[in-house]
Amino acid sequence: MKAILEWVKPIVIAVIIAVVINSFIIVNAIIPTGSMEDTIQVNDRLFAFRLSYLLSQPERGDIIIFDSNYEDKLLVKRIIGLPGETVEIKDNQVLVDDVVIDEPYIKEDIRGNFGPYLVPEDSYFMLGDNRNGSHDSRKWENPYITKDAIKGKAFLKYYPSIELLWR
Repeated sequence: MKAILEWVKPIVIAVIIAVVINSFIIVNAIIPTGSMEDTIQVNDRLFAFRLSYLLSQPERGDIIIFDSNYEDKLLVKRIIGLPGETVEIKDNQVLVDDVVIDEPYIKEDIRGNFGPYLVPEDSYFMLGDNRNGSHDSRKWENPYITKDAIKGKAFLKYYPSIELLWR
């Protein structure tokens, strides 16, 4: 019996540590669609840090994991519009407060005209990097994600290769 307890004890401790890390520190996500290509590919796996916004605010360009307001699942997108800003998409460009934003990470020019969207306080406007293949704020009934829906800031793609996502 003592030998069994010595064998089981480290396994139980490891499981408890894993549960605590997964519940309070890290979010684990598998990417199901191509909405974030070329930055993140279908079936990539990544970690997000749950405590990222404990002492700071989300910033434009952050890749986050958040609760969807239209489905019961986590999504991964990039923050484009911050609270109080106006986001508009026209002439193949994204404008925030009438200024074209620099987006070296996008796959191709965005097609269509959208907005303007006035981002409410404590909310964010989200777009996928694959703008023409992403179901994002432009298409949701409620186009904004509140800060409390954010689960974490993506920081590491760990499969099939390892790559830091924080800038």
